[in-house]
Amino acid sequence: MVATERKVGSGGRRKRGLAGRGPTPKAEDRVYHKAYKGKSTGTSGSQSGKSGANRSRAQGKGAGADWVVGRNPVLEAMTAGLPIKTAYVAEGAERDDRLNEIFRYAAEHSISLLQTTRAELDRLTGGAVHQGVALQLPSYEYAYPGDLIADAVNDETRAGLLVALDGITDPHNLGAIVRSAAAFGAHGVIIPERRSASVTAVVWKSSAGALARVPVAKATNLNRVLQDAAKAGFTVVGLAGEGETDIAGVPGADGPVLLVVGSEGAGLARLTRERCDVLARIPIASEVESLNASVAASISLYEVARSRGDFTD
Repeated sequence: MVATERKVGSGGRRKRGLAGRGPTPKAEDRVYHKAYKGKSTGTSGSQSGKSGANRSRAQGKGAGADWVVGRNPVLEAMTAGLPIKTAYVAEGAERDDRLNEIFRYAAEHSISLLQTTRAELDRLTGGAVHQGVALQLPSYEYAYPGDLIADAVNDETRAGLLVALDGITDPHNLGAIVRSAAAFGAHGVIIPERRSASVTAVVWKSSAGALARVPVAKATNLNRVLQDAAKAGFTVVGLAGEGETDIAGVPGADGPVLLVVGSEGAGLARLTRERCDVLARIPIASEVESLNASVAASISLYEVARSRGDFTD
């Protein structure tokens, strides 16, 4: 028979040793425990999916759409000719080559820099990382769709050309389309009030200053605007990959044309398609499913301008 070792208890010594010390702290409350570090950064255990939100709250809500913050973005915005409502610089901001360039450019172009405290600049920019400098752009004044239609129809120097965007939500695409509209002589761009990117600092930058030359109008009802344009004599051309007409051979291109560009994902909405006089496609290789919305708009604007002979010089 094999004798088993008898397990002897502590006789209550451990329990008495813990007397008066209170309950055991939770893991996340013990500074030496890894859960404590996770709690501090918002990444412990099941909270990992919320870490980005926690960091965002800690850093503030961020600058609004009409703000440009940070030394590189501010200098780029200045040199791109973006309109400036107010330019701010924080007191005691550490000077470096980029900040010196900002000061020099501002002085050479009569841009006033308003000095403020870092705390106030933090408040103005919603806690964004501004590096001691920020720009606020003025609110964009949208045109009226009816005015764009009238201006395009009554232009005696060239045939009317407008671009309508059906649900373009990427501000970079909106800015790029505005830039192409300016390059190919369009009279304006029309966007819907809902489910669309609006004019922001990002759009201004993406347009490379073209927003100063090409008006953007907001439409309460885009389909009604397309109807009004058709009644005014425009050929309404929708861009669709399954369109039967090549964009290079769109009928009526020598007269007023309104190009309709669909959203990045779904393309043209059903009702929008029904308002188009023709659906046109851009021939591409079969291996590629579709083009980026801004690229498609640029190619189409070029084809319309080319067919009219607008840029023969």
